[in-house]
Amino acid sequence: MSSYDVIVIGSGPGGYVCAIRCAQLGLKVACVEGRDTLGGTCLNVGCIPSKALLHASHMLHEAEHNFAEMGLKGKSPSVDWPQMQKYKTSTIDTNTKGIEFLFKKNKIDWLKGWGSIPEAGKVKVGDELHEAKSIIIASGSEPSSLPGVEVDEKTVVTSTGALELGKVPRSMAVIGAGVIGLELGSVYARLGAEVTVIEYLDAITPGMDPEVQKVFQRTLKKQGLKFVMGAAVQGTEAMKTKAKVTYKLRKDDSEHVLDADVVLVATGRKPYTDGLGLDTLGIEMTKRGQIAVNAHWETNVKGIYAIGDVIEGPMLAHKAEDEGMAAAEVIAGKHGHVNYGVIPGVIYTHPEVANVGETEATLKEAGRAYKVGKFSFMGNARAKANFAGDGFVKILADKETDRILGAHIIGPAAGDLIHEVCVAMEFGASAQDLAMTCHAHPTYSEAVREAALACGDGPIHM
Repeated sequence: MSSYDVIVIGSGPGGYVCAIRCAQLGLKVACVEGRDTLGGTCLNVGCIPSKALLHASHMLHEAEHNFAEMGLKGKSPSVDWPQMQKYKTSTIDTNTKGIEFLFKKNKIDWLKGWGSIPEAGKVKVGDELHEAKSIIIASGSEPSSLPGVEVDEKTVVTSTGALELGKVPRSMAVIGAGVIGLELGSVYARLGAEVTVIEYLDAITPGMDPEVQKVFQRTLKKQGLKFVMGAAVQGTEAMKTKAKVTYKLRKDDSEHVLDADVVLVATGRKPYTDGLGLDTLGIEMTKRGQIAVNAHWETNVKGIYAIGDVIEGPMLAHKAEDEGMAAAEVIAGKHGHVNYGVIPGVIYTHPEVANVGETEATLKEAGRAYKVGKFSFMGNARAKANFAGDGFVKILADKETDRILGAHIIGPAAGDLIHEVCVAMEFGASAQDLAMTCHAHPTYSEAVREAALACGDGPIHM
């Protein structure tokens, strides 16, 4: 029986980062993974492959819509779908092999197979039993579905199947207007599919700033996506070459049917804990099926910890990474830190959408006095030159202290720009601190400074 200081179950962003940090802190570490490659959902069938397709399809969009105006003449490129799939696969391979290298570099053992915890301090992988002083569950999540919707990953697909389609469909129905549905929907819309998004609520991207929601939906409509809002999906039926989606409009209870070559079920994700033996261990769970942990990411069973998608909070790779590093610090006798108030969210469409901290709705609900600084990318020289003037930056600051409380960006490179605000918030900065910081010209980041200026006397270029 092999013995370790720490065994991490799952090699996704939370698990592999946690394993590496444990090794850096001098602990003997093993990581359990049943896939043939490391990296979990994110690297294999999630974040990374979807970003490859988003990038490729955006380049096609630029060639079709903006190249001629820039003096780049010639026939627009055609879509070689098998080659695009090869590009996506090579992107995945590069990243997963990179994690293998990091495991070897940090002397982390990869226990290949699916793990279970027969008792505290023991992890079983296949027929082999391993001992560990501490066990960290980082088993991630899986797609959730709806009653009456049967996924076959061919015609009715989750995000996993949507990344592996044999060809670009002529039409696609997307159930759910969240991050996954809009990202993959925009990919196939750019590639020529007629995409219809069906959403139960009356606004896309639930929980997002309402002003961003409206601009975002309007922009996606311009790109060809159609939306059916306030619709409750009743079920799907897979045919030989297409599928039917039946839904009811909540406003009048009328029933409708939509035909599509492919149906993408993008109704969120749920914790993946099957086969771990949590019931036998007596590990406490939340009402939503998540593992309950304390402030140190430890479960009610001493020595067993949990991080990432299996516990409460947003199902984000970077949130899992932060928790993985923090849990490793705790196990090594140090202080682990995660500031849950400064975890950014990003949607990688074009334009990108990013947010961090409070929204106007949460501030109003809490009765807090705040001020808004807003700046449009139409006032940003770099954005206008790059055909990226749609969108804006909005900064929310405390009305009395000027401390930054949140930010919402829709526009070019929003996913990168948001981190300037994240750093400012981590250090408790005011909007004026950000406004007084020199920003290079011409850059997209000037729009963030202008929004900070708008929290005071006003922006310069608007």
